[in-house]
Amino acid sequence: MLSSLSVSGNPYRYLSSPTDGYGGDGEKEQTVIHSSSICKGNGFKWRLVIAYDGAQYAGWQFQQYPPTIQCTLEQALLRVTKLQRKDILLVGASRTDAGVHAWGQVAHFVTPFNYERLDTVHAALNGLLPPDIRIREVSPAHPEFHARFSAKSKVYHYKIYNDTIMDPFLRQYAYHSAYKLNVTVMKEAAKHFVGNHDFSAFVNASHNDGVPDPVKTIFHFDVIEMGHLVQVEVEGSGFMYRQVRNMVALLLQIGREAIPADIVPRILATRDRKELAKYALSAPPHGLCLVSIKYNEEHLRLPSDCPNVSFGRHHRIRKCKLPFF
Repeated sequence: MLSSLSVSGNPYRYLSSPTDGYGGDGEKEQTVIHSSSICKGNGFKWRLVIAYDGAQYAGWQFQQYPPTIQCTLEQALLRVTKLQRKDILLVGASRTDAGVHAWGQVAHFVTPFNYERLDTVHAALNGLLPPDIRIREVSPAHPEFHARFSAKSKVYHYKIYNDTIMDPFLRQYAYHSAYKLNVTVMKEAAKHFVGNHDFSAFVNASHNDGVPDPVKTIFHFDVIEMGHLVQVEVEGSGFMYRQVRNMVALLLQIGREAIPADIVPRILATRDRKELAKYALSAPPHGLCLVSIKYNEEHLRLPSDCPNVSFGRHHRIRKCKLPFF
């Protein structure tokens, strides 16, 4: 599970990059404690844990239209910090695709000033964000921490509702399979993905990826049956464009008993996306959720003299406003 992180003061000063090609403006009142001496190029790094319903967004990665999670979050950050986009340098751990959800997305940003308290910043961000995006945690971060490159592994879950009639309350968060799935053979097939493999056959081409390394390590891959809900759980060192959804799509075909479980290593060995296309198309995005990002403890260590991590704050009624009868 994710470890908490909190930092404050000089121990976590961060050298920001002046060459990063960002632009933008911020506004809105902020509650900050400015350092007595802030040198140009120095700053403080902050870590966010974010949950979102991805249905209305074109994925994580920044673009103004259609809206993305990163763009929407940056707009809130700019208003709270009163900085420009080139200054905050927001980076997400995982570039989730359009329609994909998250419970444990991680991001970091920087400011040239320090915060005395993080709960006020936390409340301000959630007050500005739409209700389908929530900041679950705000904490300080060491200069060495990087949301994306420090990640040790990522955990995704894919939900499948396996019954003749779809549960209307799950329609936006689970894929409906009216075919009765054989979960036992799906579990058997999932074991073939575990280990270090070349996943070229399970990745879609993307102009954003450049030339990604197709060799990834899958640490855990399981299929769990919970009544009518079947949950596919996968943890890996990293995933390429639509890799998880392509693996799930093949497991669905195996669960329908349309193809045998031992087809997984055969397709892996081809390293050819066209081979997978003979048997399965990508599973739709709405069943997929980024559950957590895991980091080594040294990347999350806490320096001394730091503000408390904010997990949000409860509201309290100081005086009863309802009349007694």
